Amino acid sequence: MFTAFACSTNTSSESSNATDVIITEDARLRIDSTLKAFVDSGRVAGASVLVFEKGKEAYFGAYGHENREEQLPMGRNTIVQVWSMTKPVTAAALMTLHEDGAFKLSDPVENYLPEFKNLVVYDGIDSEGNILTVPPRRKMTIADLTRHTAGFCNNPNVPGLSDTLDEVNPRGWENSLEEMVDKYATIPLWSHPGDRWVYGPGMDMEAALIQRISGQPYDEYIREHILDPLRMKETRYFVPESDRDRLAKVYGPRDVRPVARIPDSSALLYPTRQWPMKSGGFGLTSTIDDYMRFTRMLLNKGTLNGVTILEPESVALIGTDHLPDTISQRSWLPSKGQVGFGINMAVRIAPPASPEENNGVVGEFFWDGAATTLMWVDPQNELAAVFFVQVIPFDGTLHKDIRDAVYGPLQKL
Repeated sequence: MFTAFACSTNTSSESSNATDVIITEDARLRIDSTLKAFVDSGRVAGASVLVFEKGKEAYFGAYGHENREEQLPMGRNTIVQVWSMTKPVTAAALMTLHEDGAFKLSDPVENYLPEFKNLVVYDGIDSEGNILTVPPRRKMTIADLTRHTAGFCNNPNVPGLSDTLDEVNPRGWENSLEEMVDKYATIPLWSHPGDRWVYGPGMDMEAALIQRISGQPYDEYIREHILDPLRMKETRYFVPESDRDRLAKVYGPRDVRPVARIPDSSALLYPTRQWPMKSGGFGLTSTIDDYMRFTRMLLNKGTLNGVTILEPESVALIGTDHLPDTISQRSWLPSKGQVGFGINMAVRIAPPASPEENNGVVGEFFWDGAATTLMWVDPQNELAAVFFVQVIPFDGTLHKDIRDAVYGPLQKL
């Protein structure tokens, strides 16, 4: 039986043009209340939300502390680790080269990273524990990298293969991108390219690809082609000593109230040292205004304040579902809602099927980070949103509550 759901965002007491916008006065009050409840309940130490709608800032709110122990408030200047929200930046960088005709998404990865010419696919282990392999049914393509269908293993419980992955340690921060490629080329794929969605190092491979094609170190490429043109001066891998008083502390886990501070020696290890690994999949830090500039660029079809980063066609490719229906094994991706996957980002392809699902609008594309940060682009409503918090491990219930606060809670019709 079909059951319909709707977002309740407006009331009759609002002005006559209130239905033209998502961020009404009621929505602002909802977001305020939600952020305050996060802090008061101990679910977070601090959190902030920034929303732009129809070309204007529609909401900013920050509650709690970036550093609870020293009572330093969460604010617009707070620097957070965005972790996998690095991936959308990599998508934009990749598409700048695509626009130049440097590659096609259907091209085999081995055309540009010849280290992958002799890939094999895991086929179990023999009686002595040796890994068995078979040839891949088809070549891994660049599109496979962008949509997590390349076949790389990201599972700690695959007999033989997971141990090999740990021993080789291709994603260790002490590796350069080139060393990472060399190491992955020695490890069998877990699945045939295109067979299933498995979250993995595809975007790191994109960074290596960008570096190889452009002849420029990846971090320098994104600085020149994405970050500096957008005036994202505080988006970077390494946070210098002079700015570390603004670097948010990290808290968790989600089942502790209030969340406890995770020691800086582990939680802040990546952004406070100059590691060889400049990943395409993780590692950037940013302020909420900086990251919003990037998000608004995507909302504006590639341009912000007269600066063009991408053509509209490239942004459309990023925000279009590229997962074939034949890929039925999608790991935890369905936990994000009724979504497919575009270029490095999830794409909402159907409205929520129940009030328990994450709220959102068809056509929205988005991604999040390990410390529970979130960004999304909602073209239908001309809306861009960024949610900053630092809670590990990832707490998706916070995203559900923030989305309900922005759009209004889902209700049965």
